[in-house]
Amino acid sequence: MGGTGRTDDGRGRLGSVLSGLAVAVGCVLFLGGFAWGAVVYKPYTVPTDSMAPAIGTGDRVLAQRLSGEPVRRGDVVVFSDPVWGDMPMVKRVIGVGGDTVACCDKDNRLTLNGTSVEEPYLRSGDGAGSRPFGATVPDGELFLLGDRRRTSVDSRGHLMDAGRGTVPVSKVTARVDAVAWPVGGVLERPQTFADMPGGISEPGPVRTVVTAIAAGVVLILGGAAHGPLSKLVGRRRKARA
Repeated sequence: MGGTGRTDDGRGRLGSVLSGLAVAVGCVLFLGGFAWGAVVYKPYTVPTDSMAPAIGTGDRVLAQRLSGEPVRRGDVVVFSDPVWGDMPMVKRVIGVGGDTVACCDKDNRLTLNGTSVEEPYLRSGDGAGSRPFGATVPDGELFLLGDRRRTSVDSRGHLMDAGRGTVPVSKVTARVDAVAWPVGGVLERPQTFADMPGGISEPGPVRTVVTAIAAGVVLILGGAAHGPLSKLVGRRRKARA
């Protein structure tokens, strides 16, 4: 019986050490994930439905702060421009410097440099727009559209402002990676633009950040539960003895 007691004590000490280690590692992952996310991402609330169905009115999005990374076609970006009201706005990049954007072909699709563009992020039946337009994007500027083309106020409505309607790349502060609330998941980069010059942007680290935080929570809860569970098992063993 003495040998069994020593074995149980040894297992108990090992379990305590492992549970403490799990909590410590969990805290590192949890706090580190939050810190990393706070450095890389900034939350925004989208006030309109101009980006529906991907982003709805009042949705909270996580936007990756940009510090020199190139902005590519298909990116959903946060920007602020005096011509547009000098407040944070969220739109999708359709054209970059040198592109010619026009509406529309016979199937009501946008054309980009003369080629019709499939836009899977649009709501069925929304189409590219109801009024014809055309614009050549100056170097260093972006042509931005909302996904809900029928109601969005975007580059189309500003074509007469300062003779352009485009937005300087320097006005873009972040790129939307995910809808945080209500939980909508990661915004996938549209493959529509993948074969065009420059391709599409690389996904941000939002999945890694969320995984680190979730793993931290699991380890903290699992490690913290070891003590109470061990005591419960011990009491049951004594009761059976």
